[in-house]
Amino acid sequence: MDAKREPFAIEELIAKKKELEEADAKPKFLSRAEREAIAMKKREEQVAKQRELQKELLEKRKNFLQDGKRSERDRDKDRRDRERERERERDRERERDRERDREKERDKDRDRERRRSRSRDRNANESRRSRSRERRSRSRERRSRSRDRERGRDRGAEKGDEKDETRDADKMNEAIRQRYLGGQREKRKRGRRLHERKFIFDWDAGEDTSVDYNKLYQDRHEVQFFGRGSIAGMDVNAQKKQKSEFYAQLMAKRRTKEEKQQEALRLEGVKKKAKKEAFDTRHWTQKTLEEMQERDWRIFREDFNISIKGGRVPKPFRNWEEAGLPKEVLDVIVKVGYTEPTPIQRQAIPIGLQNRDIIGVAETGSGKTAAFLIPLLVWITSLPKIHGNEDQDSGPYAIIMAPTRELALQIEEETVKFGQLLGIRTVSVIGGASREEQGLKLRLGVEVVIATPGRLLDVLENRYLSLDQCSYVILDEADRMLDMGFEPEVQKVLEYIPVTNLKPDTEEAEKEESIMENFYSKKKYRQTVMFTATMGPAIERLARAYLRRPAVVYIGSVGRPTERVEQIVYMVGEERKRKKLVELLSSEAFDPPIIIFVNQKKVSASVQLYPLFQIFLYSFCLILSAFQFRFYFAFYIRFVYTCSFFYSQSLSIIC
Repeated sequence: MDAKREPFAIEELIAKKKELEEADAKPKFLSRAEREAIAMKKREEQVAKQRELQKELLEKRKNFLQDGKRSERDRDKDRRDRERERERERDRERERDRERDREKERDKDRDRERRRSRSRDRNANESRRSRSRERRSRSRERRSRSRDRERGRDRGAEKGDEKDETRDADKMNEAIRQRYLGGQREKRKRGRRLHERKFIFDWDAGEDTSVDYNKLYQDRHEVQFFGRGSIAGMDVNAQKKQKSEFYAQLMAKRRTKEEKQQEALRLEGVKKKAKKEAFDTRHWTQKTLEEMQERDWRIFREDFNISIKGGRVPKPFRNWEEAGLPKEVLDVIVKVGYTEPTPIQRQAIPIGLQNRDIIGVAETGSGKTAAFLIPLLVWITSLPKIHGNEDQDSGPYAIIMAPTRELALQIEEETVKFGQLLGIRTVSVIGGASREEQGLKLRLGVEVVIATPGRLLDVLENRYLSLDQCSYVILDEADRMLDMGFEPEVQKVLEYIPVTNLKPDTEEAEKEESIMENFYSKKKYRQTVMFTATMGPAIERLARAYLRRPAVVYIGSVGRPTERVEQIVYMVGEERKRKKLVELLSSEAFDPPIIIFVNQKKVSASVQLYPLFQIFLYSFCLILSAFQFRFYFAFYIRFVYTCSFFYSQSLSIIC
């Protein structure tokens, strides 16, 4: 017996596997011929694979083209079959049409032959009846004549009467026969054939098929004209009235009771709506404040040439009574003589009373001073009076900055008008006056300080004035202030004002409830008001830095000169200027006072022009230089209205 086969040991299998792996891992040396043979074999395999792929692609393309040709042949065959089927269908349809036409022609021929046979039968019967009637009548006449001859000549006298009676009887019999048997028919008119082009417009009355049994045809509708058929012609109003009455009666007959009630309610609603519209279209001057609508306020702003920018801008007021001012302030306005508010005052004062920041763009002389003074007075009257050293050392409640001393004095004059009656003290801090004297007045306590930027900054730096409780700032003629180079001084002055009460730069600064929350206390939000004649980039930059969500008010056309000034330019040569000036003054086209500017400062100017003034015998003439004109203008403005000429060397000749 063979020995039993023992199973392989695991160790032997692992050892053999390891040997094979080591053998495979060892690099095997191949000769050049072997390497070339292996590479050649690989290349042949690649070429064979590529050829097989190309062969498959060619086979697929060939099959695809054959399928396309086969499908195209099938489509052509189907199209030809469909065309043949359609052609056969058209042939069958044409054959059916021809058959129908032949049937119609045969029917027409049969009808025509039938009508002809009937007419021949009728004519034959009629002719036979007429011949029999004639024979009977002739036989009756012969019998009557024979009877007459047999009766004798003695009855000849009655023969004429009998003949008349016979003729009457014959006529009666003929009429009876025609009535019951019918007489000879009238020849029918030939109708219009379908193939004839000429249309017959003649119609007999017997062919009218309309029967006037319906009431709609019995009562014909006539156009409701006035004076129809007479010389008077037509009245459009009377025609409309008659037409409306006609249709009203017609609708009243046709409508039910419920429809009449609905129509009455509709007419009543139309009348109410028309009445309401007529009431609302009244002018805003005829309405009360409660009746004013958005349309009325828009018309109001257009009438006064008011434009606004900003959110939640309050409505303007129409007169002082509707402004919502305190009674004491309103009494002061009446005493000062302000009867009618100006456009800038109508819109700027309501905004100022809400403690909102304002930018007012209006021309000079439009009432800007009162537009910012009246809200300021209301604002100050809500605060306690300044008493004691502590309040006096804290400074004023408000400051007003102006670019020039003359404008500051003018503002002070207006402020004193209101302030004296309300117990509000003011001080002007301007150059050209003693700084110590101004500091002493400030130490005594004031509510409003009116100053130029340069002198105000000097007073603040020398500790004559403190702005610890100042929360109301007004910049008048801001554009001119920046043009004169006061922007650094203005910014430094504003840095002295506390910032703890600044408004938030959010929508809360536009809400009246949030702003007016602490209005009747010393913790009010700071209010900044800026008035300018133009809105340049420098003004916008300053407004973005110090104003919070301001309401912008434009009066008139922005960027255009004032409409109250007429500019006339005369193009003349240098040697003709004096002669032209004499002509203008002698024409008396311009009433005094007259200001004359010249472009050069010469000693002989006054010598040359002074005799000119003496020619016209005017009472007063004041000659100033350009600098003196600017400085003394505010002081001498009253004298100008009493003199005839005001003369200054400046830029050009302007009358």
